Parts: sequence; C-alpha cells; structure tokens
Amino acid sequence: MMRECEDHGYFREEECPICGNEGKFLMNDFEVDRLGRTVAAILRHGKFDLPMDEQGFVSIRKMVGAIKDNSRRMHWLRPHHIIALAETDPKGRYQISGDMVRAMYGHTIPLNLNLSTDNIPDELYYPTTPEEAEIILEVGLRPSDRSMVHLSLTYQDAYNAGSVRVESPLILAIDVDKCFDYGYDIGKAGKTVFLCKAVPADCLRIIHEEEINE
Repeated sequence: MMRECEDHGYFREEECPICGNEGKFLMNDFEVDRLGRTVAAILRHGKFDLPMDEQGFVSIRKMVGAIKDNSRRMHWLRPHHIIALAETDPKGRYQISGDMVRAMYGHTIPLNLNLSTDNIPDELYYPTTPEEAEIILEVGLRPSDRSMVHLSLTYQDAYNAGSVRVESPLILAIDVDKCFDYGYDIGKAGKTVFLCKAVPADCLRIIHEEEINE
C-alpha cells in the first residue's frame, strides 16, 4: 500500500508513521510490486531503451510515458508515483535528482555510478558456495551476472542475499583497506549494499558466524 501524507510525504503503510493520518491513496500492493519490477528493469537492464546518462539517470517523465505506452493497465501512472516508489524503497535502491531517477545497484549494463567511497566499513561480506569459494579464493572475485561485484554490510545481510540462491551459503569477508590499496575502490550503493569492480584474492577469507559474535 502506497499513500501520501500532506504533512510528511509518502509512506508504505495503512497510516502515516509520524502523525497517524490515513493520507491519500496512491497504489495498492499489487501496483507497487508491478511498478517496482518495471522501474528496476528500466534502470538496471535498459528496458524500453530509454535515454540514460553515464551515471544511470533516466528522465522520470520519459519513464512514465514509456510504461504507459507499453501497458494499458498503467494508464493512471504519473511522475509522483515513481518518486513515491523511490523515496520509500526500504533498501534505498533508488536515487532522485531533480526530474531524474536511477537505480543504485543491480545493473547489468556498464555505468559510471560515481558512488561515495567515504566511511566504508573495514570489512564487508559476500555469499557464495563451498565449491565456488575455492575458485574465488584462488583468482579473486569478479562480476558474474551484474556489471559490478555486490558486497553486503553485515554477515547476516550477505547470508540473507545468498539464501535466495542456496540453502546455506558460505560467507567471504572482504578486507576493505587492502582492496583500496590494490586500487579497487568500493562505493556505497544502498543502505546495506556496496559495489566494487573486483576484489583481489588476497583481500578475501572465509568467515563463520561465530567469529562475528565474538
């Protein structure tokens, strides 16, 4: 459910989390999910071939037009629906700049995202399998189905991400300072996601949950 409070902006609950007012209805859960998938496909994978600058920004108005042109059921769509989706995304996956919007990570198309490299944690994490870990620890970490390597803020974040693919993922820890020393800068892309072009093998080690809790 997407609604808008006159005083506190967009929210994804039955009532405004700040003042408790019901606010104005914008989208139901189905519409939020459908729009989210379409926006992700446009910003991450180039769906509809909309003009995109080198940092991944696309015109919100052109996006609205393309979505409506390709789906009669989305005839109600307006720019504020895209803005509401981006501003309330729980993972911080989108960024609004003026009348433009971009995805912060998950791209399969090469971009220069120009992410901040300030205040990156000393250690980040990556989920894999025991079989893949042997290869990664030998040759390093490279992008596979995405244009950049995606790293997680915490052990649990990495475990949750890996659990989508395998039942019990093995987690690798990344030595961030050493990665920077090798010339592979890491940028913050979302609340719990960081991006890097590659991670050298010397910056990686297997880590277990009990080590985190010590």
